[in-house]
Parts: sequence; structure tokens; C-alpha cells
Amino acid sequence: MIVKMTNRDEKFYKYMGRVFGSRVIERETNDRIYDDNRKEWYIYLEDEKVVAFVSIANNIIKNIYTTKIEYLSELLTKVSEEKNIFDSVVTKTYIDIYKKSNFKIKESNSLKNFVTICSNNKGGK
Repeated sequence: MIVKMTNRDEKFYKYMGRVFGSRVIERETNDRIYDDNRKEWYIYLEDEKVVAFVSIANNIIKNIYTTKIEYLSELLTKVSEEKNIFDSVVTKTYIDIYKKSNFKIKESNSLKNFVTICSNNKGGK
């Protein structure tokens, strides 16, 4: 089940509390996951447990994580249907999923662990 939340939603910290500061997620994504009042979160829940998420602020993806390719693919499809995603620097860990989800990839030699993506059909900024 996909839910969309902000940190003002009643169950937000119930779901996302364990994610913030998780060293396991940080090692996998090479990214620190943190809360911010500007972020909107697309969260994939399975049995009331977070199994994937995408955070967005001002149409820029800030954080991405998943335990299964299918979860993230579904989330990214939903995000691309609802948002015009501008250039977003995200973890390279899931590059194949970005491509499958129809995001435009802008690879750079200067970003060792990250890649820039944007909405393929809308061009980004």
C-alpha cells in the first residue's frame, strides 16, 4: 500500500521514525535520510512496515530507499504521474529502477555514488 505523508501527519513518525538515522539504509544508499518540514513522502507499506520511500521537496527528489525493486518502481511511477520532477541528485544504487521507471538519467563523472534524474517526459528544469 502506498501512502503520501508529511511530518505533520499523525502516523508519520510511527512509520518513518526508525528510518531516520538508520546506518543500514545509509550504507546501502550512501545517503543520510532526514526529516524536513518541506518534504512530502511517498511511502510503501507492507504489513504496516516501511519497505520503500521517496521524499520530495519542491519537485526535487531528496531521498530514495527500497527493500525490493518492485516497490520502488511502483512508487516512482506514482511520483512521475503526480509530479514534474526537476533535476534530482539521488543514490546510484537504484539506477536500473530509475531507467525502468522512465526517468531521464544524467550521469556525471564527478558524482561517485550519485546520479541526477528528472522526469523523462517533462524534461526537468
